[in-house]
Amino acid sequence: MITILDGGMGGEIQRRMPAAATGVWSAMALLERPDMVVDIHREYIAAGADMITTNTYSTIPSYLGKAGLEGRCRELTALAGRLAREAAAEGGTGARRVRVAGSLPPLSESYRADLVPPAAEALPVYEDMVEALADDVDVFLCETMSSAAEARHAASAPVKSGKPVYVAWTLDETPGAGLRSGESVARALAELDDMAIDAYLFNCTHPEAIEVGIGELAALTDKPIGCYPNRLNRVPKGWTLDNDVVTGRRDLPRQHYVASMLRCIERGASIVGGCCGIGPADIGALAATLEAKSAASAASVGH
Repeated sequence: MITILDGGMGGEIQRRMPAAATGVWSAMALLERPDMVVDIHREYIAAGADMITTNTYSTIPSYLGKAGLEGRCRELTALAGRLAREAAAEGGTGARRVRVAGSLPPLSESYRADLVPPAAEALPVYEDMVEALADDVDVFLCETMSSAAEARHAASAPVKSGKPVYVAWTLDETPGAGLRSGESVARALAELDDMAIDAYLFNCTHPEAIEVGIGELAALTDKPIGCYPNRLNRVPKGWTLDNDVVTGRRDLPRQHYVASMLRCIERGASIVGGCCGIGPADIGALAATLEAKSAASAASVGH
């Protein structure tokens, strides 16, 4: 069975609120337009997403502190959880149940293994986020992890919650080059060997690199694996959210994205979706393609 994730939240917010591209970033929508966050969740559910992700990627001290709001981390994280649960409850009609994944993001900059804070600094933040989200999420998703250590820090808090924990690493955009840190997929997986992780994924990376990564991961674990790539150009070295703009790729049309996800499924992925630059229409195309393939397969068996 294939689980379809949603696509990017930040990009959809920025499309509606251009000022959200810097500063507190996507958390601005929680402060000013929580109704819009629910609407975006609804769009992904209507497109076919089985699991939506909380808008908590920037409800962290490093981003909120830019606006003097670091004291509202727990409050805004909890609000994001409630908004996602509201949308999921509306979308889970009949036999369909939409699940909510609680996003646990990097605590400094995305893609920057060199800026990962030490465990003593990271763990209290993740513990607060887990506590704030616990009542409203079905799964915790440690996402865009750039190094083995960052993933371990993020996963240490939710594994105590009793809820499933997924870990998603971000890969170097050169296929086969491992994580952004330069560590191998095998090394990253080994760092979590003693933890009860329920699924391993790759995210916010070019689909070309993810396809290779899925092949590596499938050979290393029997647990569910998956992916949700981005539609961004290569991230420059030394990237920061405020100083650099990563534009969208023009060479990844919707049909190519869908085709890449089908290849990942063939290689073992059972959880697929999208990250930055992948929107509701892309998730809708993926869901429709998978539904059509399933119907064709059922008809073939029936004959």
